[in-house]
Amino acid sequence: MSRQVLSPQELRRYERHLTLPGLGRTGQERLKAASVLIVGLGGLGAPLGLYLAAAGVGRIGLLDADSIEESNLQRQVIFETPDVGRPKVEVVAERLRALNPHVEFDLFPARLTSDNALEVFGPYDVIADGTDNFATRYLINDACVLLEKPNVYGSIFRFEGQVSVFGLPGGPCYRCLYPTPPPPGLVPSCAEGGVLGVLPGLVGTVQATEVLKLLLGIGDSLSGRLLLADSLTMAFRTIELTRDPACPVCGDRPIITELQDYEAFCGVPPGNGSTSVPAITPLELARDLESETPPFLLDVRNPDEYAAANLGGTLIPLGELSDRMHEIERGKRRAIVVHCQSGARSAQAVRTLLDAGFEDVRNLEGGLLAWERAVGRPTVGDADG
Repeated sequence: MSRQVLSPQELRRYERHLTLPGLGRTGQERLKAASVLIVGLGGLGAPLGLYLAAAGVGRIGLLDADSIEESNLQRQVIFETPDVGRPKVEVVAERLRALNPHVEFDLFPARLTSDNALEVFGPYDVIADGTDNFATRYLINDACVLLEKPNVYGSIFRFEGQVSVFGLPGGPCYRCLYPTPPPPGLVPSCAEGGVLGVLPGLVGTVQATEVLKLLLGIGDSLSGRLLLADSLTMAFRTIELTRDPACPVCGDRPIITELQDYEAFCGVPPGNGSTSVPAITPLELARDLESETPPFLLDVRNPDEYAAANLGGTLIPLGELSDRMHEIERGKRRAIVVHCQSGARSAQAVRTLLDAGFEDVRNLEGGLLAWERAVGRPTVGDADG
Protein backbone atom coordinates (compact mmCIF):
# COMPACT_ATOMS: atom_id res chain seq x y z
CA MET A 1 0.00 0.00 0.00
CA SER A 2 1.38 3.38 -0.99
CA ARG A 3 1.29 6.32 1.40
CA GLN A 4 -1.78 8.55 1.13
CA VAL A 5 -1.76 12.16 2.33
CA LEU A 6 -4.71 13.16 4.50
CA SER A 7 -6.60 16.33 3.62
CA PRO A 8 -7.46 18.94 6.29
CA GLN A 9 -11.05 17.65 6.29
CA GLU A 10 -9.85 14.10 6.88
CA LEU A 11 -7.54 15.23 9.70
CA ARG A 12 -10.60 16.67 11.46
CA ARG A 13 -12.78 13.65 10.69
CA TYR A 14 -10.30 11.07 12.01
CA GLU A 15 -9.13 13.06 15.01
CA ARG A 16 -9.90 10.25 17.48
CA HIS A 17 -7.81 7.85 15.40
CA LEU A 18 -4.95 10.33 15.09
CA THR A 19 -4.63 10.60 18.84
CA LEU A 20 -4.84 6.85 19.38
CA PRO A 21 -1.52 5.28 20.42
CA GLY A 22 -0.45 2.68 17.90
CA LEU A 23 -2.54 4.14 15.10
CA GLY A 24 -1.98 7.89 14.67
CA ARG A 25 -1.51 9.67 11.37
CA THR A 26 0.61 6.92 9.88
CA GLY A 27 -2.03 4.33 10.58
CA GLN A 28 -4.80 6.50 9.19
CA GLU A 29 -2.81 6.99 6.00
CA ARG A 30 -2.46 3.22 5.77
CA LEU A 31 -6.23 2.86 6.00
CA LYS A 32 -6.70 5.45 3.27
CA ALA A 33 -4.34 3.50 1.02
CA ALA A 34 -6.07 0.18 1.75
CA SER A 35 -8.84 -1.65 -0.05
CA VAL A 36 -11.44 -4.16 1.16
CA LEU A 37 -14.05 -6.18 -0.72
CA ILE A 38 -17.26 -7.01 1.14
CA VAL A 39 -19.00 -10.04 -0.31
CA GLY A 40 -22.64 -10.04 0.76
CA LEU A 41 -24.47 -6.91 1.89
CA GLY A 42 -26.89 -8.43 4.36
CA GLY A 43 -26.79 -8.61 8.14
CA LEU A 44 -23.00 -8.94 8.29
CA GLY A 45 -22.28 -6.65 5.36
CA ALA A 46 -24.20 -3.77 6.94
CA PRO A 47 -21.93 -3.25 9.99
CA LEU A 48 -18.87 -4.15 7.92
CA GLY A 49 -19.64 -1.42 5.41
CA LEU A 50 -20.60 1.18 7.98
CA TYR A 51 -17.56 0.76 10.22
CA LEU A 52 -15.00 0.34 7.44
CA ALA A 53 -16.27 3.42 5.65
CA ALA A 54 -16.40 5.41 8.88
CA ALA A 55 -12.85 4.34 9.71
CA GLY A 56 -11.58 5.71 6.41
CA VAL A 57 -10.66 2.60 4.41
CA GLY A 58 -9.83 4.25 1.10
CA ARG A 59 -11.49 1.83 -1.31
CA ILE A 60 -14.38 -0.51 -0.57
CA GLY A 61 -15.86 -3.01 -3.00
CA LEU A 62 -19.52 -3.96 -2.54
CA LEU A 63 -20.70 -7.24 -4.06
CA ASP A 64 -24.27 -8.51 -3.89
CA ALA A 65 -26.79 -9.50 -6.55
CA ASP A 66 -29.91 -9.19 -4.37
CA SER A 67 -32.58 -6.56 -3.98
CA ILE A 68 -33.89 -5.46 -0.60
CA GLU A 69 -36.82 -7.39 0.85
CA GLU A 70 -39.03 -6.40 3.75
CA SER A 71 -37.76 -9.33 5.83
CA ASN A 72 -34.22 -7.88 5.58
CA LEU A 73 -35.11 -4.83 7.67
CA GLN A 74 -35.20 -6.76 10.95
CA ARG A 75 -31.38 -7.06 10.98
CA GLN A 76 -29.87 -5.32 7.93
CA VAL A 77 -29.91 -1.92 9.59
CA ILE A 78 -28.28 -0.04 6.73
CA PHE A 79 -31.61 -0.23 4.85
CA GLU A 80 -34.88 1.64 5.39
CA THR A 81 -38.48 0.77 4.55
CA PRO A 82 -38.63 2.89 1.34
CA ASP A 83 -35.60 0.95 0.05
CA VAL A 84 -37.56 -2.30 -0.38
CA GLY A 85 -37.21 -3.53 -3.95
CA ARG A 86 -34.03 -1.58 -4.73
CA PRO A 87 -30.66 -3.25 -5.44
CA LYS A 88 -28.62 -3.64 -2.28
CA VAL A 89 -25.36 -2.41 -3.80
CA GLU A 90 -26.93 0.89 -4.87
CA VAL A 91 -28.48 1.62 -1.49
CA VAL A 92 -25.38 0.61 0.49
CA ALA A 93 -23.20 2.80 -1.73
CA GLU A 94 -25.54 5.76 -1.19
CA ARG A 95 -25.49 5.33 2.59
CA LEU A 96 -21.74 4.91 2.79
CA ARG A 97 -20.99 7.84 0.49
CA ALA A 98 -23.18 9.99 2.71
CA LEU A 99 -21.31 8.68 5.74
CA ASN A 100 -17.84 9.31 4.30
CA PRO A 101 -17.33 11.10 0.97
CA HIS A 102 -13.57 10.50 1.18
CA VAL A 103 -13.99 6.78 0.40
CA GLU A 104 -14.14 5.28 -3.10
CA PHE A 105 -16.66 2.53 -3.79
CA ASP A 106 -16.72 -0.20 -6.41
CA LEU A 107 -20.14 -1.71 -7.10
CA PHE A 108 -20.61 -5.32 -8.18
CA PRO A 109 -24.35 -6.05 -8.56
CA ALA A 110 -23.68 -9.68 -9.46
CA ARG A 111 -23.32 -13.16 -8.03
CA LEU A 112 -19.84 -14.29 -7.11
CA THR A 113 -18.91 -17.26 -9.30
CA SER A 114 -15.89 -19.36 -10.14
CA ASP A 115 -15.66 -17.41 -13.38
CA ASN A 116 -15.37 -13.94 -11.83
CA ALA A 117 -13.97 -14.45 -8.30
CA LEU A 118 -10.24 -14.21 -9.05
CA GLU A 119 -10.67 -11.12 -11.22
CA VAL A 120 -12.94 -9.39 -8.70
CA PHE A 121 -10.75 -10.23 -5.68
CA GLY A 122 -7.50 -9.25 -7.37
CA PRO A 123 -7.30 -5.50 -6.57
CA TYR A 124 -8.24 -5.78 -2.87
CA ASP A 125 -6.05 -6.20 0.20
CA VAL A 126 -8.62 -8.04 2.33
CA ILE A 127 -11.81 -9.98 1.52
CA ALA A 128 -14.64 -9.86 4.08
CA ASP A 129 -17.08 -12.77 3.83
CA GLY A 130 -20.61 -11.70 4.73
CA THR A 131 -22.35 -14.52 2.86
CA ASP A 132 -24.85 -17.06 4.13
CA ASN A 133 -24.35 -20.25 2.12
CA PHE A 134 -21.72 -22.95 2.03
CA ALA A 135 -21.02 -22.90 -1.71
CA THR A 136 -20.02 -19.24 -1.66
CA ARG A 137 -17.96 -19.65 1.51
CA TYR A 138 -15.88 -22.41 -0.09
CA LEU A 139 -15.52 -20.32 -3.23
CA ILE A 140 -14.32 -17.29 -1.25
CA ASN A 141 -11.92 -19.44 0.74
CA ASP A 142 -10.32 -21.09 -2.26
CA ALA A 143 -10.03 -17.84 -4.21
CA CYS A 144 -8.38 -16.14 -1.22
CA VAL A 145 -5.89 -18.98 -0.75
CA LEU A 146 -5.00 -19.02 -4.43
CA LEU A 147 -4.51 -15.24 -4.42
CA GLU A 148 -2.84 -15.20 -0.97
CA LYS A 149 -5.37 -12.76 0.44
CA PRO A 150 -6.80 -12.72 3.99
CA ASN A 151 -10.38 -13.91 4.32
CA VAL A 152 -12.24 -12.41 7.28
CA TYR A 153 -15.04 -14.89 7.85
CA GLY A 154 -18.25 -14.50 9.81
CA SER A 155 -21.42 -16.55 10.12
CA ILE A 156 -24.62 -16.34 12.14
CA PHE A 157 -27.44 -18.71 13.01
CA ARG A 158 -30.32 -18.15 15.41
CA PHE A 159 -28.55 -16.86 18.56
CA GLU A 160 -24.94 -17.79 17.80
CA GLY A 161 -22.16 -16.45 15.60
CA GLN A 162 -18.63 -17.29 14.48
CA VAL A 163 -15.69 -15.18 13.35
CA SER A 164 -12.21 -16.12 12.18
CA VAL A 165 -9.47 -15.04 9.78
CA PHE A 166 -8.43 -17.54 7.15
CA GLY A 167 -5.69 -17.62 4.57
CA LEU A 168 -2.83 -15.88 6.39
CA PRO A 169 0.63 -17.40 5.85
CA GLY A 170 0.98 -20.50 8.02
CA GLY A 171 -2.60 -20.25 9.23
CA PRO A 172 -5.61 -22.43 8.49
CA CYS A 173 -8.22 -21.87 5.82
CA TYR A 174 -11.95 -22.50 5.90
CA ARG A 175 -11.46 -26.02 4.53
CA CYS A 176 -9.18 -26.84 7.47
CA LEU A 177 -12.15 -26.14 9.74
CA TYR A 178 -14.84 -27.64 7.49
CA PRO A 179 -13.23 -30.12 5.05
CA THR A 180 -16.59 -31.03 3.54
CA PRO A 181 -19.96 -29.27 3.48
CA PRO A 182 -22.96 -30.72 5.31
CA PRO A 183 -25.55 -32.59 3.23
CA PRO A 184 -27.99 -30.22 1.44
CA GLY A 185 -30.82 -29.17 3.73
CA LEU A 186 -29.25 -30.54 6.92
CA VAL A 187 -28.25 -27.08 8.18
CA PRO A 188 -31.13 -24.60 7.77
CA SER A 189 -30.34 -21.16 6.41
CA CYS A 190 -31.11 -18.05 8.44
CA ALA A 191 -34.29 -17.72 6.39
CA GLU A 192 -35.33 -21.17 7.57
CA GLY A 193 -33.91 -21.24 11.09
CA GLY A 194 -34.21 -17.57 12.00
CA VAL A 195 -31.69 -15.18 13.51
CA LEU A 196 -31.81 -12.68 16.36
CA GLY A 197 -31.79 -9.27 14.71
CA VAL A 198 -28.91 -7.81 16.73
CA LEU A 199 -26.62 -10.83 16.27
CA PRO A 200 -25.27 -9.91 12.81
CA GLY A 201 -24.46 -6.45 14.17
CA LEU A 202 -22.37 -8.03 16.88
CA VAL A 203 -20.60 -10.48 14.56
CA GLY A 204 -20.18 -8.02 11.69
CA THR A 205 -18.59 -5.49 14.03
CA VAL A 206 -16.06 -8.11 15.16
CA GLN A 207 -15.31 -8.82 11.50
CA ALA A 208 -14.77 -5.10 10.86
CA THR A 209 -12.39 -5.01 13.84
CA GLU A 210 -10.38 -7.89 12.38
CA VAL A 211 -10.22 -6.18 8.98
CA LEU A 212 -8.90 -2.95 10.50
CA LYS A 213 -6.29 -4.82 12.57
CA LEU A 214 -5.04 -6.58 9.45
CA LEU A 215 -4.81 -3.35 7.48
CA LEU A 216 -3.04 -1.56 10.30
CA GLY A 217 -0.77 -4.44 11.27
CA ILE A 218 -1.73 -4.20 14.94
CA GLY A 219 -2.93 -6.64 17.57
CA ASP A 220 -3.39 -10.38 17.30
CA SER A 221 -5.74 -11.50 14.57
CA LEU A 222 -8.16 -14.41 14.84
CA SER A 223 -6.03 -16.44 12.45
CA GLY A 224 -5.70 -19.84 14.08
CA ARG A 225 -8.66 -19.17 16.33
CA LEU A 226 -12.44 -19.44 15.89
CA LEU A 227 -14.41 -16.97 18.00
CA LEU A 228 -17.77 -18.34 19.11
CA ALA A 229 -20.38 -15.88 20.36
CA ASP A 230 -23.55 -16.95 22.17
CA SER A 231 -25.94 -14.02 22.48
CA LEU A 232 -28.26 -15.80 24.92
CA THR A 233 -25.58 -16.34 27.56
CA MET A 234 -23.39 -13.49 26.30
CA ALA A 235 -20.50 -15.92 26.41
CA PHE A 236 -17.51 -15.57 24.08
CA ARG A 237 -14.94 -18.33 23.69
CA THR A 238 -12.27 -19.21 21.17
CA ILE A 239 -11.28 -22.55 19.74
CA GLU A 240 -7.73 -23.08 18.55
CA LEU A 241 -7.41 -23.95 14.87
CA THR A 242 -4.40 -25.33 13.01
CA ARG A 243 -3.60 -25.60 9.35
CA ASP A 244 -4.22 -29.10 8.02
CA PRO A 245 -1.09 -30.26 6.16
CA ALA A 246 -3.37 -32.49 4.06
CA CYS A 247 -5.80 -29.68 3.21
CA PRO A 248 -6.53 -29.88 -0.54
CA VAL A 249 -6.15 -26.13 -1.04
CA CYS A 250 -3.71 -24.77 1.58
CA GLY A 251 -1.90 -27.97 2.60
CA ASP A 252 1.63 -29.09 1.87
CA ARG A 253 0.61 -30.71 -1.43
CA PRO A 254 -2.48 -28.85 -2.60
CA ILE A 255 -4.58 -30.57 -5.24
CA ILE A 256 -6.99 -27.67 -5.73
CA THR A 257 -5.12 -25.22 -7.92
CA GLU A 258 -8.07 -23.62 -9.66
CA LEU A 259 -11.63 -22.75 -8.75
CA GLN A 260 -14.29 -25.46 -8.95
CA ASP A 261 -18.05 -25.86 -9.34
CA TYR A 262 -18.92 -25.09 -5.71
CA GLU A 263 -22.66 -25.59 -6.00
CA ALA A 264 -22.03 -29.12 -7.23
CA PHE A 265 -19.42 -29.62 -4.45
CA CYS A 266 -22.06 -28.66 -1.88
CA GLY A 267 -24.75 -30.76 -3.56
CA VAL A 268 -26.69 -27.73 -4.76
CA PRO A 269 -26.73 -27.51 -8.56
CA PRO A 270 -27.36 -24.13 -10.23
CA GLY A 271 -30.96 -23.08 -10.59
CA ASN A 272 -33.54 -23.18 -7.86
CA GLY A 273 -31.12 -23.69 -4.97
CA SER A 274 -32.22 -27.27 -4.31
CA THR A 275 -31.11 -30.71 -5.37
CA SER A 276 -32.26 -31.91 -8.80
CA VAL A 277 -35.88 -33.04 -8.38
CA PRO A 278 -39.12 -32.31 -10.26
CA ALA A 279 -40.13 -28.74 -9.53
CA ILE A 280 -42.93 -26.23 -9.90
CA THR A 281 -42.69 -22.43 -9.88
CA PRO A 282 -44.70 -20.27 -7.47
CA LEU A 283 -46.83 -18.88 -10.30
CA GLU A 284 -47.58 -22.37 -11.59
CA LEU A 285 -48.55 -23.53 -8.11
CA ALA A 286 -50.80 -20.50 -7.60
CA ARG A 287 -52.61 -21.39 -10.82
CA ASP A 288 -52.94 -25.07 -9.91
CA LEU A 289 -54.30 -24.28 -6.45
CA GLU A 290 -57.22 -22.50 -8.15
CA SER A 291 -57.99 -25.45 -10.42
CA GLU A 292 -60.71 -28.07 -9.95
CA THR A 293 -58.12 -30.63 -8.84
CA PRO A 294 -55.61 -28.69 -6.72
CA PRO A 295 -52.45 -30.51 -5.67
CA PHE A 296 -51.94 -31.95 -2.23
CA LEU A 297 -49.75 -29.34 -0.50
CA LEU A 298 -47.17 -30.63 1.97
CA ASP A 299 -45.25 -28.25 4.25
CA VAL A 300 -42.07 -29.83 5.69
CA ARG A 301 -40.96 -26.92 7.87
CA ASN A 302 -41.15 -26.77 11.66
CA PRO A 303 -44.32 -25.85 13.57
CA ASP A 304 -43.02 -22.41 14.60
CA GLU A 305 -42.24 -21.59 10.97
CA TYR A 306 -45.70 -22.77 9.95
CA ALA A 307 -47.34 -20.60 12.62
CA ALA A 308 -45.55 -17.51 11.29
CA ALA A 309 -46.76 -17.92 7.70
CA ASN A 310 -48.04 -20.78 5.58
CA LEU A 311 -49.99 -21.76 2.50
CA GLY A 312 -52.52 -23.85 4.40
CA GLY A 313 -51.06 -27.23 3.53
CA THR A 314 -50.48 -30.33 5.62
CA LEU A 315 -47.65 -29.82 8.10
CA ILE A 316 -45.23 -32.73 8.48
CA PRO A 317 -41.71 -31.61 9.48
CA LEU A 318 -38.98 -33.17 7.37
CA GLY A 319 -37.58 -35.16 10.29
CA GLU A 320 -40.98 -36.83 10.82
CA LEU A 321 -41.78 -37.54 7.19
CA SER A 322 -40.62 -41.16 7.05
CA ASP A 323 -42.85 -42.09 10.01
CA ARG A 324 -45.90 -40.13 8.85
CA MET A 325 -46.19 -40.97 5.16
CA HIS A 326 -49.54 -42.66 5.83
CA GLU A 327 -50.97 -39.19 6.44
CA ILE A 328 -50.41 -38.29 2.79
CA GLU A 329 -51.45 -41.63 1.34
CA ARG A 330 -54.27 -39.86 -0.55
CA GLY A 331 -51.53 -37.86 -2.31
CA LYS A 332 -50.95 -40.89 -4.55
CA ARG A 333 -54.24 -40.08 -6.27
CA ARG A 334 -53.34 -36.49 -7.10
CA ALA A 335 -50.29 -34.32 -7.52
CA ILE A 336 -48.21 -33.50 -4.47
CA VAL A 337 -46.32 -30.22 -4.08
CA VAL A 338 -43.82 -30.05 -1.24
CA HIS A 339 -42.42 -26.79 0.10
CA CYS A 340 -40.26 -25.38 2.86
CA GLN A 341 -38.83 -21.90 3.34
CA SER A 342 -36.21 -21.87 0.57
CA GLY A 343 -36.55 -25.16 -1.32
CA ALA A 344 -33.71 -27.22 0.19
CA ARG A 345 -35.55 -29.30 2.79
CA SER A 346 -38.51 -29.82 0.49
CA ALA A 347 -36.17 -31.18 -2.20
CA GLN A 348 -35.06 -33.85 0.27
CA ALA A 349 -38.70 -34.62 1.02
CA VAL A 350 -39.50 -34.98 -2.68
CA ARG A 351 -36.70 -37.53 -3.08
CA THR A 352 -37.96 -39.43 -0.03
CA LEU A 353 -41.50 -39.58 -1.40
CA LEU A 354 -40.37 -40.61 -4.87
CA ASP A 355 -38.24 -43.38 -3.37
CA ALA A 356 -41.32 -44.54 -1.40
CA GLY A 357 -43.38 -44.92 -4.57
CA PHE A 358 -45.23 -41.63 -4.81
CA GLU A 359 -45.32 -40.69 -8.46
CA ASP A 360 -46.43 -37.08 -9.13
CA VAL A 361 -44.36 -35.14 -6.60
CA ARG A 362 -42.81 -31.74 -7.20
CA ASN A 363 -40.78 -29.24 -5.21
CA LEU A 364 -41.81 -25.58 -4.93
CA GLU A 365 -38.84 -23.72 -6.43
CA GLY A 366 -37.36 -21.32 -3.89
CA GLY A 367 -39.95 -22.18 -1.23
CA LEU A 368 -42.03 -19.58 0.56
CA LEU A 369 -39.37 -16.96 -0.04
CA ALA A 370 -39.88 -17.26 -3.80
CA TRP A 371 -43.67 -17.47 -3.35
CA GLU A 372 -43.69 -14.15 -1.50
CA ARG A 373 -41.70 -12.47 -4.25
CA ALA A 374 -43.77 -13.86 -7.10
CA VAL A 375 -47.29 -14.20 -5.68
CA GLY A 376 -47.57 -12.34 -2.39
CA ARG A 377 -47.19 -12.78 1.31
CA PRO A 378 -48.26 -16.24 2.56
CA THR A 379 -51.37 -16.40 4.71
CA VAL A 380 -51.58 -17.67 8.25
CA GLY A 381 -53.94 -20.57 8.65
CA ASP A 382 -54.55 -23.90 10.28
CA ALA A 383 -52.78 -27.01 9.09
CA ASP A 384 -54.69 -29.36 6.83
CA GLY A 385 -55.28 -32.61 8.66
